[in-house]
Amino acid sequence: MKKIYLLLMFVVALISCAAPYDPAPQILPAYVKSIYVRPVVNNTNQYGLEDKLTKAVIDEFMKDGRLSVTTEEKDSDGVVVCEIKRYVLQPLTYDANMVAEQYKLWILINVYFIDKHENITLWAEPNMEGIQIYADNVKDGFGGMTEEEAREYIWEKLSRDIVKRTINGFGNAGGISARKVQQ
Repeated sequence: MKKIYLLLMFVVALISCAAPYDPAPQILPAYVKSIYVRPVVNNTNQYGLEDKLTKAVIDEFMKDGRLSVTTEEKDSDGVVVCEIKRYVLQPLTYDANMVAEQYKLWILINVYFIDKHENITLWAEPNMEGIQIYADNVKDGFGGMTEEEAREYIWEKLSRDIVKRTINGFGNAGGISARKVQQ
């Protein structure tokens, strides 16, 4: 009986230790009222991606309306920095003639938010990804999606994620990054 009691106590102790970690949400500092979105750096061989993503992020911040978007970095309280790392278009399915019918578009970006008052990176999101699987049926007159439409969908999703991460909460489970930004 004593062994069963000890085993039961051990199981209860083990279960109580397995509670999920729920960190407190990190709030954007109150003095951050305006932001600047640096032009996106494109490290791929696909031309023009940087302009579309920059515009999508600026538009999403303007739609949200909680932070004003400045046209000069020196006039802002925070800076959003994005870099496109990878652009992969992969055929998934083929028809009987080995012509690709369905594709997976995968875009990988690095995103950082810099607090200009404290001169630190408040949060960094390396390898933020946007994925869209689409069927290229436009040539047959059906619905479907083009590669450009798939990119636009990914820009929308990534820009919403960047705005949400900036305003509603940021950082990792360990807290903010206290790295100074090099001038």
